[in-house]
Amino acid sequence: MDPLLLARLQFAITTVYHFFFVPLTLGLSVLVAIMETRYVMTGDPRFRAMTKFWGKLFLINFAMGVVTGIVQEFQFGMNWSEYSRFMGDIFGAPLAIEALLAFYLESTFLGLWIFGWDRLSPKVHAATMWAVAIGSNLSALWILVANSFMQQPVGYVLRNGRAEMANFWALLGNGHVWVQWPHVFTAAMATAGLFVAGISAWHLARRSEPLDVFRTSFRWGVVYGLIGAVAVILVGHTQAQYMIKVQPMKMAAAEALWETENPAAMSILTIGDEEHLKDRWALRIPRLLSFLAYNRFSGEVKGIRDLQQEYEQKYGPGDYVPPVFISYWTFRIMVGAGFLMLLLLLWGLRATMKGRELDSPRLLRWMVPAIALPYIANSTGWIFTEVARQPWIVFGLQKTADAVSPNVSAGEVAFSLVVFTLLYGLLMVVDVKLLARYATRGVADEPGSAPEAGTA
Repeated sequence: MDPLLLARLQFAITTVYHFFFVPLTLGLSVLVAIMETRYVMTGDPRFRAMTKFWGKLFLINFAMGVVTGIVQEFQFGMNWSEYSRFMGDIFGAPLAIEALLAFYLESTFLGLWIFGWDRLSPKVHAATMWAVAIGSNLSALWILVANSFMQQPVGYVLRNGRAEMANFWALLGNGHVWVQWPHVFTAAMATAGLFVAGISAWHLARRSEPLDVFRTSFRWGVVYGLIGAVAVILVGHTQAQYMIKVQPMKMAAAEALWETENPAAMSILTIGDEEHLKDRWALRIPRLLSFLAYNRFSGEVKGIRDLQQEYEQKYGPGDYVPPVFISYWTFRIMVGAGFLMLLLLLWGLRATMKGRELDSPRLLRWMVPAIALPYIANSTGWIFTEVARQPWIVFGLQKTADAVSPNVSAGEVAFSLVVFTLLYGLLMVVDVKLLARYATRGVADEPGSAPEAGTA
């Protein structure tokens, strides 16, 4: 019944649950906007049907994301009041901009899109969906500006025990933002692509009508998801190289690298002893970690022992080693899920290029459970990002143990943790049932959205 541990568990549960919905919202908003633009340009009724079908699933997901996101902001003031006191001057600015500019933009134009099908011209209606897509991704950008300060503080001064903003443009130009936001956006593309391809595959396997709509959706989902999967791997590589520069302990924990190495070997499988900071057994590929860090087969990668000593000298006595077991395995699950997505989408691309989607029952069968892969990668990626930064909540400035609210008891946090967990579990059941209901119902049941006879 440690209030700090309970507060961390509550924030972890609510954040991971909220982020379940975010990538699909970001990626699917753009894809639906592209589909509607294609309909406006060609007049092809298939794309009107696709826009309405995938747009409805987007709306369900968007609503759940909004509901769960509101809880996040309350926790800053309730469970993490010392963090809010220390960081409020900086953290509040991008969150306020996100609410006033990005969220209001996407919510306003989403209303116009929902109710404007028969009231707005086709071009204006498509433009409203583009405004939703831009607003959604601007929202993500401003939230990541705030999060990136926690990863790499810039543009601040310390005054009266608080971090105060000294340069807003430094905050926006933080190098961490511009490796983190592309990674989130490309992951969102992969998430939306596999979501569309997986549901389309389910309908193709059952020969749902109109077949050509789901065949086209499958192809679009595969191509869109493949672009995202390739891009997220490339951007992730750049992000890892940047991480070695600004948070070397995070990379050392991801690789269970206890000792500094030059050249550094990459771990394939390590069974480590965290208490004594050493391997019990390890299988490593020589020089590969140096190559990933510097694009050459030489170069120093600092180990956990040396970094611990370095941080003790810089920040004072303390334990600066994050939970290595969690960091190591979440990093590998994220990477593994990413490459599985890539292989499956390449298989799908090969089938679509040959026009053999319907003749590939194994591909269609595997595409459905593969919808879970980007969710696994997204969740483990965020767990790694936040856990491997420990013991810092704001890197180098404030420790997590110093950020928790001093006047909130363990019993109060435990009660809210149980309530949130049960409530979110119920919301998850409702969300999955709604998505499954409308995803399996198909296009033919959508009034006014099915293609005209002979046009598909």
